[in-house]
Amino acid sequence: MNNNKTGSQRLTQILTVLAAIAGLGLAAAALLAPLGVWLQLWDFRQGFSILRGAQPLVAWITIGCALIAAAVFVLGKRSSDERTGRNTAIAAAATLAAAIAWYIPQSYLPGEGSNIPPIHDITTDLSNPPAFVAVMPLRGENSNTTVYGTSPNMTPERQAELQRQAYPDITTQYFEESADQVFARALQAVDSLGWELVAQSPEEGRIEATDTTFWFRFKDDVVIRIRETSEGTALDARSTSRVGVSDVGKNAARLRAFFAEL
Repeated sequence: MNNNKTGSQRLTQILTVLAAIAGLGLAAAALLAPLGVWLQLWDFRQGFSILRGAQPLVAWITIGCALIAAAVFVLGKRSSDERTGRNTAIAAAATLAAAIAWYIPQSYLPGEGSNIPPIHDITTDLSNPPAFVAVMPLRGENSNTTVYGTSPNMTPERQAELQRQAYPDITTQYFEESADQVFARALQAVDSLGWELVAQSPEEGRIEATDTTFWFRFKDDVVIRIRETSEGTALDARSTSRVGVSDVGKNAARLRAFFAEL
């Protein structure tokens, strides 16, 4: 009986160590990818390469760690192992770490069945998009073009149609307040959202800002144009990525967050 008890306790220890190594090791690899970008050790392409290498193992390791956590708890209770709580907590932490390793790359992929177009420049005014001015020197030579619809394999007409189909709600916003009041509200929204203010020109009704994504430090630029029209004060906004082909919906989501803040 004592031999069985000792053997069961030894097994739970082995399983706990395996879960810790697999789950925490996978999480370390996943977190290493963006950490290297943060520390400027490599660019986002190398970071994605690390994630791609870990991705096929994520589901198996997460499920395996969860099963180990359950097994450790049951075996520990049966053998009256005083370390049951600690071992179960370690295996559960490994499961959570593995799940986080799954979440990081998934946050940069379209959802299942989503209709995300291969575009990265979203604007409320498809015929006359607001123009970037102050951010241009910050974008660098290797950044995407800011001339609307001139990306490779793209035309202004095709890009506008792709946006209409995917994001029909991204349109010019109208307000009853004066242009000065809307301008002040837009500045406040930029600050509330944590964007870096690059320029503001009340005379031109133009605000430019940069939003940096959390994990891979992608810098996406935003320009806001405010004008008084016969329909009220019109606010147009444009958000564009400096790198990449598809933004997996991030720029549209950014503009929606801005409108909600307004």
